[in-house]
Amino acid sequence: MHSPRGASIFESRYDAGRQLAEKLGEYKGRSVVLAIPNGGLPVALQVALALEADLDVVISRKLPIPLRPEGGFGAIADDGAVILNEAVVKEVGLTREQINYQVSRVRVDIRQRSLLYRGNRPLSIIIGKTVIVIDDGLASGYTMMAAVESVRRRRPGQVVVAVPAASAVAVKQLEKVADRVVTCATGFMPKFYIADFYRYWHVLSDDEGLKCLKEWRVRRFASDIEPP
Repeated sequence: MHSPRGASIFESRYDAGRQLAEKLGEYKGRSVVLAIPNGGLPVALQVALALEADLDVVISRKLPIPLRPEGGFGAIADDGAVILNEAVVKEVGLTREQINYQVSRVRVDIRQRSLLYRGNRPLSIIIGKTVIVIDDGLASGYTMMAAVESVRRRRPGQVVVAVPAASAVAVKQLEKVADRVVTCATGFMPKFYIADFYRYWHVLSDDEGLKCLKEWRVRRFASDIEPP
């Protein structure tokens, strides 16, 4: 559990999702919501329910720096889209062999997570649609950039990146690749930690992530049943 350094803005990811949904009202009834697991799922659940939108996942994972796994030098998405932070690659001095090795390892993890979250279900059809891509926050933004690149290849009409909190640097990066970036809070501090914006913060388990998808299916199905 994380203890924020200052006054938090969100009680939890679910609260963050409710607040974020208020900024996305114009998309009600005409969008598809894609969450980056695991942390993005509770946020996306609340947004999808509020917007009466379909909910699915787009899996994007950080490429960890060798021997410094807490840091990243880019990200990769579930369709193979790779985004590298060239400045970090140069600073750390990564060789092409090291990059390829990490990419191969993360691709294996992504395949496993795709099976876990999607099974045999095909990707949601998003051609020509407004797609809202959601995570619980953006620090460097590279994981989201890989997700947006992946979504773009599926020919949506518009890609909106929506997160409760983001660093100003990440917002600037995402504005180059998304049609719109929506946040509840943008941080300009030199060291940006997503957890500082939440009162209750923990690493979300796969079980919790799957529970969010199940809850969305149950509640959406229930709302489609005509009352007697």
